[in-house]
Amino acid sequence: QLHVVDSGGSLVQPGGSLRLSCAASGFTLGYYAIGWFRQAPGKESEGVSCIRNWDGSAYYLDNVKGRFTISSDNAKNTVYLQMNSLKPEDTGVYYCAAVFQINYSNNLGVCGQAYDYWGQGTQVTVSS
Repeated sequence: QLHVVDSGGSLVQPGGSLRLSCAASGFTLGYYAIGWFRQAPGKESEGVSCIRNWDGSAYYLDNVKGRFTISSDNAKNTVYLQMNSLKPEDTGVYYCAAVFQINYSNNLGVCGQAYDYWGQGTQVTVSS
């Protein structure tokens, strides 16, 4: 059965760092795009960072550029989101999701795809 498991969320002070993990099971990461999305209280879900694992192309939300880095470890079948210089506005539930390369639309952005498999979410709280 195909699924992803996201983890790594925690309470952290402003300026701190966290690394989120998205572990894939039942499929090979290299043929999928993986996205990290966040849901903040009272706000719509937004794509924070997404990566096409077959060519390494990555996307970042403007307000995380230079602070967040998405990366893939194919040997571990895991995608990471390294988050540095965290701000209170980064608070939210972070979900990772996967979409198969065959279902990928070149008319949409990496984070704008119809992602099929979603993790359960991991809470990130940035507060002093």
